[in-house]
Amino acid sequence: MIIYREYQDGETLGYAMIIKEDRKVFKFNTLELPLFIIPLKPNTKSTNCIPEGTYKVTKIYSPTKGRCFMVHDVPGRTAILIHVGNYAEGRVSDTQGCILVGNKFEDLNKDGNLDVTQSRATLTTLLQILPNEFNLIIG
Repeated sequence: MIIYREYQDGETLGYAMIIKEDRKVFKFNTLELPLFIIPLKPNTKSTNCIPEGTYKVTKIYSPTKGRCFMVHDVPGRTAILIHVGNYAEGRVSDTQGCILVGNKFEDLNKDGNLDVTQSRATLTTLLQILPNEFNLIIG
């Protein structure tokens, strides 16, 4: 899985794809917290997106999020998941540093921030097509 990011003031938009045998199998969007909020530094728990890099990911069952993915060995962070959610900024946020997935960006709650749509359907597809363990590249 590869995620290319676009950093916004209040959130991080991601354009992701699953590649198998050198061909794109599935494209989707991701949503995370922003890269940097003044006066905080990047990579602050519950405040920023995770750093760019390559990470091992496994399928898990979370008591609070259900079937999802765990991102391992994120520097200075724990319990980073890829899970269902729509909002990363504004009046409502569904993430405290995790990666939300969806099929497109839209301002669902009309607060001026982009959100991801069809999150549950996107995660269901990812759970079906991805192996139990894989690499995630974030750039």
